Amino acid sequence: MAQSHDPRCRQCRREGVKLFLKGGRCYTKKCAIDRRNFPPGQSAGGPQSKSKPKEYAIQLREKQKTKRYYRVLEKPFRNTLHEAERRRGVSGENLLALLELRLDNVVYRLNLSSSRAQARQLVSHGHISVNGHKVDIASYIVRIGDAVSVLEASRKITPVVDSLKGTGRRIPDWLSFDLASFTGKVLATPTRDQIDAPVEEQLIVEFYSR
Repeated sequence: MAQSHDPRCRQCRREGVKLFLKGGRCYTKKCAIDRRNFPPGQSAGGPQSKSKPKEYAIQLREKQKTKRYYRVLEKPFRNTLHEAERRRGVSGENLLALLELRLDNVVYRLNLSSSRAQARQLVSHGHISVNGHKVDIASYIVRIGDAVSVLEASRKITPVVDSLKGTGRRIPDWLSFDLASFTGKVLATPTRDQIDAPVEEQLIVEFYSR
């Protein structure tokens, strides 16, 4: 399973925003953004570049930030954008909606994992089902009406139990969750105002349109 192996706190510092890559740690005072909110390779009081970043650099940074936030590599990310452009509507908003509808992200949004990396692991290890059928592909795109559940044999594993005890994350309005059955349901396609991703999606579309 290919993924970036850069230290996760370093990735957040590089982007200058919390990407919530380390689960519960991101909600504590140990969070790197709270302790050292400056890019890696610089010191807190060190000299900062005075040159204004070029348009290309701004767009590239936004793309990298979004890939890191959703834990997606370049090729699948580009393919998702192509699918977003093929659909009706605004391409950037379609892109974010498709990223939100990935199974690993849905597991995370349902509070069944403390991070997207952990959600990806739960899916790939066969702990999650969609409409009663086990699905082990993290990039699987769920649809309206789909029921996403933790398999009965997996409901007492530590990552799921600890995550449900809580980081206090609110389940978004486009999802519902029944704790008794460990099942979430996709109620709608998420709209931009329901997605809290700290990104400017139009910059990503412009980057790939160059």
